Amino acid sequence: MHTTIFALLAMGAGACIAMQASANGKFRQNLGDHPQFALWAMFFSILGTILTAAAVMLVVRPPLPSAEAIRGTQWWNWIGGPLGALIVLAGAALARELGAALFIALVVGGQLLCSLLLDHFALLGLQEQPVTAGRVLGAVLVVGGVVCIKYL
Repeated sequence: MHTTIFALLAMGAGACIAMQASANGKFRQNLGDHPQFALWAMFFSILGTILTAAAVMLVVRPPLPSAEAIRGTQWWNWIGGPLGALIVLAGAALARELGAALFIALVVGGQLLCSLLLDHFALLGLQEQPVTAGRVLGAVLVVGGVVCIKYL
């Protein structure tokens, strides 16, 4: 039962990513046709993220981790924010050009291929999950889906 709930939540997160990319792409278009307006769309989107996170922190008031715990984290724990900014920028810059479906298909394809490598080599704190024929077939099917969305 938990797996089904987690799967539905993950699908909901995927829907949010598609809507976010589309909204940021349209935001960029509404700001003007200059390509660098994608940077402003990214800025305003991330500002919304910061305000939302701040509001949640004020409502929930979670305990503050110790300074030792914060200092003791691995370097790669800190790349989530900059990577998130790149994802937002990509949505603002590319979703309008590619269309929502192709953009998200390509994002999912990139996520899947990177995830296979992260799992296989147990990178970034993940447990090792070797690449298998079934996993490769799944990745090939996703890439095939990207081709279908683009050309069919």
